Amino acid sequence: MPETEQQRTDYEGYEKAARPEDITRLFVERSNAGDAAGVAALYTEDAVLAYPPGSFTVGREAIRALWEKVLANRPHFEPETPLPTLVSGDTALTSTPPRDGAGARAQVVRRQPDGSWLRVLDQPEFVNPAG
Repeated sequence: MPETEQQRTDYEGYEKAARPEDITRLFVERSNAGDAAGVAALYTEDAVLAYPPGSFTVGREAIRALWEKVLANRPHFEPETPLPTLVSGDTALTSTPPRDGAGARAQVVRRQPDGSWLRVLDQPEFVNPAG
């Protein structure tokens, strides 16, 4: 379902990612502050998040609702050092190795008309296949 004009306006007051790598820092800051709307502001209106594991959450509003539930438990996130970003025009691939050394995280981000970056695809948990 498309966002309303009010919902779009609700997301405009947040600091924008000037570089693709900024999104990871902003995610950690906003998550640790319990700000689900702030986390959702890091995604495009039609973003796809591969979470919870084994399913997809589609759209910024659905991502906001998911993070409201997740952040209600007050989890704490530690910053992770990003791997080198791959950029091709207005699209970039960002990734981080989790601190626990299990799997990886990867996001596709897109440059917006104002020059900022937002997540389009987010795979927060890759795990090594068994076998």
